[in-house]
Amino acid sequence: MTRLATTTLSLIGALVLAAAPPAFAQAAKAPPTALSYGSDAAQQLDFWRATGKTPAPLVLFVHGGGWKRGDKDSATGRYKVEHYTGEGYAFASVNYRLVPAATVEQQAQDVADALAALLKRADALGIARGKVVLMGHSAGAHLVALVGTDPRYLQKAGLSYADVRGVIPIDGAAYDIPSQMADAGRMMAKTYQQAFGTDPARQRALSPTAQAAAPNAPAFLLLHVQRDDGVRQAEDLEAALRKAGTPVERQGFPGRGLPGHMQINREMGNPDYAATGVVDRWLARAFS
Repeated sequence: MTRLATTTLSLIGALVLAAAPPAFAQAAKAPPTALSYGSDAAQQLDFWRATGKTPAPLVLFVHGGGWKRGDKDSATGRYKVEHYTGEGYAFASVNYRLVPAATVEQQAQDVADALAALLKRADALGIARGKVVLMGHSAGAHLVALVGTDPRYLQKAGLSYADVRGVIPIDGAAYDIPSQMADAGRMMAKTYQQAFGTDPARQRALSPTAQAAAPNAPAFLLLHVQRDDGVRQAEDLEAALRKAGTPVERQGFPGRGLPGHMQINREMGNPDYAATGVVDRWLARAFS
């Protein structure tokens, strides 16, 4: 498959996930607690308490959708809430403001602000301070990786990397924005230009790979399927994190193009899906 075809499928996958029908929504046993973390209608999140002992570590999930679409209700996947709360973790799924009404910088700040809002209520919600992992898929993978490599977003929210144990980007393909834009076809070029503009300095500032010099979040787990651009971008981010001395693991899983991109998010948390066990073991170490 050519880079152009693979990149086009990357966007299509993000858009399909963003428009996923309610059947993909979580079938949680208990309804979530809905919280606002800002004045904009999009600055909302859903929170589920851990099953069992509290205070509990927190997994915060950020949806994909090409930075311009997506929703916490349709893009979280079927299994995550029940699985991670059942593992003894609190779980939150975050909405953020979307391009073009907001900038990617504001989206990354929304992720940090959502975490700050949760930690401000940590005692009431049963969250263990200092035990947080950021997880995101597709465009959400880019956003959590950016927050995990550029400390300014957490600092502006009154937090630091001491508040985070790790970051799990899932099948992102935009960790090095200039490189990805250079490979983009016409369909992707418009989306990337809308999100990241034409200024090389801004594109670099929004590239986790370019921001990966220390300090970074304490640890990373990079997950991907077998999409050429996704593999290449994950490998380059891994190399940049290793160069900075940041602990990082990278795991690839079967799946190509749109179906693979969808599957790794949709099946995460399914005990029968291989990536679930990888994440479970990594979380157990990160939260120990």
